Amino acid sequence: MMMHGNLMYYVITFAFMAISMGVSSMLKRRFQEYSQIRIGLTGREVAEKMLQENGIYDVQVVSVPGQLTDHYNPATKTVNLSEWVYNQPTVAAAAVAAHECGHAVQHNEAYAWLTMRSKLVPVVNIGARFMPWVLMIGLAIFYYGNPLVFMIGIAMFAATTVFSFITLPVEFDASNRALKWLDTTGIMASQEHEKAKNALWWAAMTYVVAALASLAQLLYYVFILLNNRRRD
Repeated sequence: MMMHGNLMYYVITFAFMAISMGVSSMLKRRFQEYSQIRIGLTGREVAEKMLQENGIYDVQVVSVPGQLTDHYNPATKTVNLSEWVYNQPTVAAAAVAAHECGHAVQHNEAYAWLTMRSKLVPVVNIGARFMPWVLMIGLAIFYYGNPLVFMIGIAMFAATTVFSFITLPVEFDASNRALKWLDTTGIMASQEHEKAKNALWWAAMTYVVAALASLAQLLYYVFILLNNRRRD
């Protein structure tokens, strides 16, 4: 049974690795393609315009180094855009900038899913730091008859899985807000708007795959726990 459990683990791991690589590859291709389509505003200008038109004046748009480092920080109230998004007047840059501003709008409106997600961040950060060790040690002890540490590790992993699924409505809603605003402002033509929508859809799929992979791994750990306790 141990052999079957290990085989299940490797199948799950490699399957989701393959899916994740495929989605990431498609995301990169779409963003590279849409980074060649120029519009009238840079990512910074798009972000500033969206914030202003949503009545948000206490959030700053800043440039940060790296690629795919774009994020909204509710603690500092900053929309952080990677250098290429910040400076480039392209469909891809506008889509990313508007998406991150979507999170700022969520924060301003106290969007329930974002509030819940923010409250879980400290718990998940602690869990992510210690969880691999707790699971590894707990699994070793479990096979000698004591499931307590392993159960604690599963609970910690479950918290990260819940966090992954709570992230999904937050990300989809931010994209919906961004696309709705981009559509009403007329910054892009209809064809360009469809490309922005496609780019954000592929970005959202990375979160979906991560959440499903986390759930599959959680179920694997639960399977080990229940199967071995049943055998005892």
